[in-house]
Amino acid sequence: MSKKVAVILSGCGVYDGAEIHESVITLLRLDQRGAQVQCFAPNVAQMHVINHLTGEEMAESRNVLIEAARIARGNVEDVRELHVEHFDALILPGGFGVAKNLSDFALQGADCTVQADVLAAAQAFAKAGKPIGLICIAPALAVKIFGAGVTCTLGSAEDPAAEALQAMGGSHQACAVEDIVEDSAHKLVSTPAYMLAQSIAEAASGINKLVDRVLELAHPH
Repeated sequence: MSKKVAVILSGCGVYDGAEIHESVITLLRLDQRGAQVQCFAPNVAQMHVINHLTGEEMAESRNVLIEAARIARGNVEDVRELHVEHFDALILPGGFGVAKNLSDFALQGADCTVQADVLAAAQAFAKAGKPIGLICIAPALAVKIFGAGVTCTLGSAEDPAAEALQAMGGSHQACAVEDIVEDSAHKLVSTPAYMLAQSIAEAASGINKLVDRVLELAHPH
């Protein structure tokens, strides 16, 4: 039986949405491992739009679900339609969209809140004891999903995001780009990806391990 995995995207583009390399590597590895995948995203406005050529903010508005459809080739659903009983595992790629659209971590740090539909979906997987993979900046949401005491990685212990994670009550574990950190009690797997990666190959080295481990922990329907 192939395992069914939900992937939550946060838009399209590293500076204001989902990190495209991380998202595609995740989807590729899941497909290579024979998993069935469905992408989801919240049907909300992006925090803002960034010109990825200049890094400057643009005077326009974009929708996270519509932007995520670019990565998912149109096959993406509103995260409100994500029902945990239909899936065996959940993965969130990184990108600033996680900290801007799926949450307000980019603005509020340790005082952040997670977008309600995304939080409800992720907490359902945690409550059901189904594995969750968090990539790059996505582990910043771990405490909001699992509660205090959860262990994960954002790469370097000196990263301000790691300090914010610990201020929220999380346990941060430093991790090399090619490795993963597993909190077996919570069935949470995390990897630094572009928090540390200097190339797409480096990002893939850890993401592939994360996907493989999440699938090992998942029990098929």
